[in-house]
Amino acid sequence: MLQVKLIITGDDFGYCPRRNQGIVDCFLAGAISNVSLLVNGSAAADAAKLAKRYSIPIGLHANLSEGSPVCEVLKTNSSLLNQDGFFHGKMGFRTALSRGLLNMSEVKQELKAQVELFHELTGHLPPHMDGHQHVHVLPEVRHVFAEVLEEYGIKYTRVPVEPGLHNCDWIPPTLMDFYLGVEEDSFNTVDVFTKHGIRWPDIYIGLSTMGKNMSVSSIWSAINSAILEVTSSVPLPAHPALQSKTVTIELMVHPGYPSVPPIGGCGEGPDDFSQSWERLHELQTLIKPELQSHYKSRNIQLCSFKDL
Repeated sequence: MLQVKLIITGDDFGYCPRRNQGIVDCFLAGAISNVSLLVNGSAAADAAKLAKRYSIPIGLHANLSEGSPVCEVLKTNSSLLNQDGFFHGKMGFRTALSRGLLNMSEVKQELKAQVELFHELTGHLPPHMDGHQHVHVLPEVRHVFAEVLEEYGIKYTRVPVEPGLHNCDWIPPTLMDFYLGVEEDSFNTVDVFTKHGIRWPDIYIGLSTMGKNMSVSSIWSAINSAILEVTSSVPLPAHPALQSKTVTIELMVHPGYPSVPPIGGCGEGPDDFSQSWERLHELQTLIKPELQSHYKSRNIQLCSFKDL
């Protein structure tokens, strides 16, 4: 029987106290198995303490697009900042990159500073490191990101190519365009990460099941179609380990109790995403007992990157 190892990662740990609490509640309910820490989040230190207290497996959610840098020398007069002194934003970062305005040595400096701060907060290096708003697979950034992971011996990352994404007609066209851009960047990143000895789970899920689109059935449908695609040998950016009878999946989720301004964020206050009712909807969906009983019935084992 095929064994499936499922990593359910709660992103944006450290964003605000309410997000932290929601993520911890999810973990204690057995609904997530891993978290990704924003070290420039306003509640990052608190998040690190909670991870230690409850033995929550924790990695780094590298952030180059929202809020303020953690590297002191980059907090003023850096190519990574807009005129207001903050990161350029999700789309602004991509625009600045495409115009050749970002200094890659500053990108590397900030990524290394975030790894160092993660180590300071948690007492260990991150077992895995991915990118907030998928910045880690962007052109140029992917090379610097891979170099930093190799330098610190961080073995695992995320490659956001979701099987079946093209069939998800409920995703609005503008959002789908963004996702397809992320997918293309991810395919172009595979060789770079491979060359640096970086690994990732066989399957990634999380775009089609985000926010209001998350339900017990949407999670199951995404997992089932992903397993079907991989076992049917459809080319995906996965490792040759698929010869074995174990398939690894990462499900990216964003549960939490919605942020209440002005508390939260990464330096600029909480954004609309964090204040949305959709954060609570994800939390309430993930903790449903029928989801967890389904995992057991399908021989799906929840784990973290440390267990791979």
